[in-house]
Amino acid sequence: MNYLPTIGLEIHVELKTASKMFCSCKNGLGLEREPNIHICPTCTGQPGTLPLPNRKAIESVIKAGLALNCDIAKISKFDRKNYFYPDLPKGYQISQYDQPICKNGYLEIEIQGEKKGEISKKKIGITRIHIEEDTGKSNHELAKGATLLDFNRAGVPLMELVSDPDITSAEEAGIFCRELQKIFRYLDISDADMEKGHMRCEANISVMDPDLEHIMENFGTKVEVKNLNSFKAVEKAILYEIKRQSELLDAGKKVISETLGWDDAKGVTYAQRTKEGAADYRYFPEPDIPPFEIDHQGRDPLKISLPAIRAQIPELPSAKTARFAEEYSMDRSDAAIIAEDKILSGWIEDMISELAEWHSSHRQANPAIPAWEDEKAKLVKMATGWYLSKVLKILEDKKISVNESKITAENFAQLITLLNIGKINSSAGQEILMAIAEEGGDPEEWIRRKNLGQVDNDAELSAMADRILLAFPVQVSDYKAGKKPLLQFLVGQVMKESKGKANPGKTATILEGKLK
Repeated sequence: MNYLPTIGLEIHVELKTASKMFCSCKNGLGLEREPNIHICPTCTGQPGTLPLPNRKAIESVIKAGLALNCDIAKISKFDRKNYFYPDLPKGYQISQYDQPICKNGYLEIEIQGEKKGEISKKKIGITRIHIEEDTGKSNHELAKGATLLDFNRAGVPLMELVSDPDITSAEEAGIFCRELQKIFRYLDISDADMEKGHMRCEANISVMDPDLEHIMENFGTKVEVKNLNSFKAVEKAILYEIKRQSELLDAGKKVISETLGWDDAKGVTYAQRTKEGAADYRYFPEPDIPPFEIDHQGRDPLKISLPAIRAQIPELPSAKTARFAEEYSMDRSDAAIIAEDKILSGWIEDMISELAEWHSSHRQANPAIPAWEDEKAKLVKMATGWYLSKVLKILEDKKISVNESKITAENFAQLITLLNIGKINSSAGQEILMAIAEEGGDPEEWIRRKNLGQVDNDAELSAMADRILLAFPVQVSDYKAGKKPLLQFLVGQVMKESKGKANPGKTATILEGKLK
């Protein structure tokens, strides 16, 4: 039987604050090279200490909630989640239970269809987003038969997002996680790097008979998969669990509700423990932190102001992708790649603005050049194509970001303009781009220094064309006999003689005229 998967995700995100959630210890996100250097009596749970909530961390969670269309609570509170584990120094975790900061949100994702350009949209509901403190780390020294505890990460602000069980495939789960990562980075609340543990995913997976889909009580038995430290691991674990659970049901067996780990090397899940419920954690209100109010009107300067936080929400990647495609006639897939990175998308917009300026200045000198609005789509396509195919490779080789490069929005826009008006050809443009990447500077200055200006003088091109036609009589005869592709061969020979400087368009026109 083909069973219907039902998938919900729990996503933990370490927030990028200066200090920990309930104390003034430095927030090193648990990446410190030395153990237990950013700890204090509060984050290690010493008797008599009192927690003080981190205001910026709470504001970061509200930012995420607003970006994800959530209802923001007016009153929220902290709760104690009680369980024993060696890396939990207090014996409980300060979290949130029945009054989370955010709830009832959604994220709309785009799913690529089978045909190119075919896209469907789906809303994934978000049950809640709350804040808690992270735990420490247990380092198992198997050779020594010991477990060592590092509490640097204990107390780091941790945002937990719980999705509705709206996801029905591994692909949807991967898209959902990747889109969330982009949003958290845009909001600048977390680097959300899964390899470094900034963002950690857990998947709740069940399968059921599709004929019983309309009966809520017949949702399948849910298992939770932990230790998913990459988007690929999320997708692979979900695919594996769908197959495993389906095979159990086909064999007439039951799926056990349990917590599973994921072995990425073997590509299998393995049992860790039976799954806990809320009652197992014995939640009760945190007695040392009173409930706090979020000011929805923004009138009380002592309270967290919702309007002030709302004003900080930038244009998000999905909206930016749509705008780039609409405003600049940009290929949607190119727009999506550019919109992934907040710094890059800003650089590209600056570059397009510079491109319009350079184009207008050349048009003033030569009114025959089409107006910007008529050329915009062509120029933007050329610029994004050069960026994605050439500049990106340079940046990757140098291991730097675009804002650290000597290729600026201005000199890159100037280079694209010179290519567009035919002052240089593509090979010369690439040579100039490499020179700018190494030393910076003005493209026109590099044209002079390297003597790379394109030859577009009719008389000079005509003389070169005559010499090539005399040198290749067989190809000329074959062309006249109907082998029209040989024109490109002859153009190539002119380019070779001119050391790449001949204007290829003009060269082709002149050769065609002579071959009639």
